[in-house]
Parts: sequence; structure tokens; C-alpha cells
Amino acid sequence: MATPPGKRPKLIVFDVEGVLIPRNRFFFLMGKALGFTQLIRVFFYGFLYEIGLIRLRSAMKHLFSGAHGMKIETLMQIASKVPLVPEARTVFDRLKLQGYKTALITSGLPTIVVKLIADKLGADYAFGFEVGIDGDTLTGEIWGDVIERNGKLVVLRKIIGEEQLLLSDCAVVADDRNNASIFLRDVLKIAYNPDFVLRIKADDVVTGKISKILAVINGEPKHRGKPSANDIFRELIHASGFFIPVVAGLVGIPLVAISIIVVLGFYATSEYLRTEGKRMPIITLITRKAASQSELYQLVLAPVYFAIGILFTLVLFPAPANSAAIAIFALGDSAASIFGRYFASTPLPFNKDKSLEGSAAGFFFAFLAGSVFVSPLTALAGAAVAMFIEYLPLPVNDNLLIPLTTGLALTLLR
Repeated sequence: MATPPGKRPKLIVFDVEGVLIPRNRFFFLMGKALGFTQLIRVFFYGFLYEIGLIRLRSAMKHLFSGAHGMKIETLMQIASKVPLVPEARTVFDRLKLQGYKTALITSGLPTIVVKLIADKLGADYAFGFEVGIDGDTLTGEIWGDVIERNGKLVVLRKIIGEEQLLLSDCAVVADDRNNASIFLRDVLKIAYNPDFVLRIKADDVVTGKISKILAVINGEPKHRGKPSANDIFRELIHASGFFIPVVAGLVGIPLVAISIIVVLGFYATSEYLRTEGKRMPIITLITRKAASQSELYQLVLAPVYFAIGILFTLVLFPAPANSAAIAIFALGDSAASIFGRYFASTPLPFNKDKSLEGSAAGFFFAFLAGSVFVSPLTALAGAAVAMFIEYLPLPVNDNLLIPLTTGLALTLLR
């Protein structure tokens, strides 16, 4: 559902984590404040939620049970350190000038923290879950509508009742499956840097800067714009993966695999230091030149998935299937991204952020890359598999799934 001419929403509802503040930054800082054990707990339950093994409600209860005894003052100091994503204030200022009402509804943060963020942005409503307090410390208990099944919809109905609006007067901006209950038919559904569930359900998909949502809300044409210097640098790094199987053929797979693991260790250390405001020479510089401005406000994990995807493909599948799969993935995915930004005009169904033009370019370059290592016919099949997986809005990161799936397909075709 695009916004029809003359019909604009009156209430804009925002998810918070991953949309207005960096994903997981609050809990990362809270875990650090509570000690190493709690930091590991944050990573563990966050991972279980991300892969769909537990609900967000369960993850939140586990995380806050570990915060028993934390001072409210400490909690709020942590919240004050979490930055807003770039241009978030600009977006809210413009929405306010245009007469929109705004609401923050999240299942991932306490209401007291959401209200702090709402005050920074000038939002009209702020809803999170409630936390138990004994004097000036947390009891570890949490409750509230937003952490129950369809709880966000309950909250949304309260707001539209108070404002005397209809669901069709609302737009929702969100990034993950926990918002599916408010991605309703009558609502303008804007998926922002979304997961696979919201990509399918959304009326429009927005990636990159949060300010891009304004065009969708106002019913204006979306402009992808040309790739930035960061985009091009990142895709060049991605495409350079083509040379990994070449090097492996010269020095052997074990040495290349060990090298990838060592580089991963250095990169993980660099990212941890970056969250502390420190730098690791060279690696931090490369990260800053390759990541988008919004990515730099959180842990940049795409290179980790990229390296692991190549590593597993290299060691799990025989040559030349492993070499061709890595080459197809490295060159095809980069070409699809760059050409998609320059020439996209035909969005693909079920994954509106992908374009026919980008996928066609990706397929062509994937075929060329694969043909270096296998026969043209086999490379053609491998490129088709890679671009099909790249197109699908799947729950597993593309940087893992594309090379592994392509490697398996090419191995079976031998």
C-alpha cells in the first residue's frame, strides 16, 4: 500500500532499537556495567532471539533478571550514553512541522528509557515495558502489554483511541518480526533495514538513512541515489573475495583458513575497542571507510558473516566447487548491489529492496566469475542458485547462505 495522493497518515509509529537507536547498544552497555558474566548472558539470549529459538519476552525476562540490584540511576546513565541514529532528530523535527503525531512503541526497552529517547526527539507517546523497582534499585522483574503476544497492537489501539484516529491514519516504521502484529493491512507499513518477515509484509522497504522514510510517508517518489564512496569501497572489499580461492590454490586451503580466522580475531578485537572509543590501526580505518554512517553506531557484523561464509565454503566443499561458489558469491553480490543502486527501476515482488536490474547484473557477473573455475554450464547453474538465494527474504544472513548454498549446489552437480 503506497500512500495515495491526498491521503497521508496522521500518526507515525516507530520501533526504537534498530530504527532510532543502534540495535543492541543499550543491552551491550548494560551487560558491560554488570560484568563479564552478564555481558555473555546478553550475547547468548540475544543470539537465541535472533535465530528464533525464544520469544523477545523470554529474552527480556532473562536479561533483566540478571540486572537485579542495579541502581535506577545507573540504568539511566547507561541509557543516556546510547546515541540516536544519524538524522533521527531531523526526521522528528520535520514530522512535527508537518503536523504529524509520533509514537515510540518498543518491546525491547523499559518505558523509563523510551521516555528519555522520546524527550530527545519530541515524540508525543512513549511505550515500553515496566520494570520492578524496590527503592532505588531494580528487582529484576518486568511486565507490560508490549512484551505480550500482540501487545504492540493493544498499545497502538490505545493511542488511536485517544487521538480519535483509524488504523488507516497510521504509518509504522519498524525493522524486525516483533512488529508483525502492527504491520496490518490498513496501516502504511515501512520496513527500515528490515529482517525477512517485515520485508515480505511491508508496503515499502527503506535502507540506509532514516531520513528516507519521509518520502514514503509523504507519498513522494523514492530516489535510491548513487552509491556513496563508502558503498563502493565496501563492495570492492566484497568483490576481492574472488581472489581467496586463487590464493588457496597457490598456498593451500589450511593456510588460507588459518589466515581468515586470525583476521576475524583482529577484527572482533577492533570492533570491541571501537565501542570503547578506541582504535586499532588499519582495521578501524578500513571499517570507517567501508561502513555506512548508521552502521558505525553499532557493531559492524557484515564482515564477520562474510568471512565465516567464505571460510566454511572453502573447507566444507571440494575443489573446484568451493572456488567457484566463493567467486560467484563475491563478484555477483557486489555487482547486484552497485548496479542496483545505479539502474534500479523495477522492484522485485516479496523483496522490494531488490531490483530486476541489480539481480540481472549480479547474475551476469556471477556467471563470469564462476566460469573461471568450472565449465560455463555449471557456472550458469551456480549463478542462478546464488541470485535466487540473494533475492529471497530469508532469515539467515546472505553472506553466510549464498556461498554455502552455491557450494552445495555445485558439489551436487559434479
